[in-house]
Amino acid sequence: MGKKTIRVSDFSGTVLQPDDEVVRVVVLEHPDLVAGPVQLEATPVEVESIDDAALDVAVVEIHDRHGDGEPRRVVLTASEFDAMATDTPMAQLLRTAERVRPPKARRGAERLDYGTIEHAGKPHRGRVTEEEARLVRERLDEVNKRLADAGIRQIDPADPEHADRYGFLTAS
Repeated sequence: MGKKTIRVSDFSGTVLQPDDEVVRVVVLEHPDLVAGPVQLEATPVEVESIDDAALDVAVVEIHDRHGDGEPRRVVLTASEFDAMATDTPMAQLLRTAERVRPPKARRGAERLDYGTIEHAGKPHRGRVTEEEARLVRERLDEVNKRLADAGIRQIDPADPEHADRYGFLTAS
């Protein structure tokens, strides 16, 4: 006895053929979303109206005494937000406002060991150790599969930068 898997559109229930183009829709925020982002699959036709239905919105955080010290995130139409600026146009306020810097990484955060197969080949600013370079050269297919699965650029021994970084021999 065998098993057959049939893929269907999450939006319409339409059966998707193996050669059909499938669009992945990641839902980041929704009032009914309770456990973080989810992904749905649909046909291109089913999602082509999403761009037309998109709203111009402003997403803001309110930092005040409410919320036990945590900011409140509010989504409102851009025109409603723009109307709050009564002295200077909102576009001008946004151009001249003080920039918010992302919080600095905590000191003592766990450092990745790029000399292990779990992390070898991941992009980083530091120096490539001989151990990392050896792992990348000897297990390139495994490293590239892991990088591709994580959505990270793969290593190409023919790329001069990658060849130099990981010690691949290049034809001169």
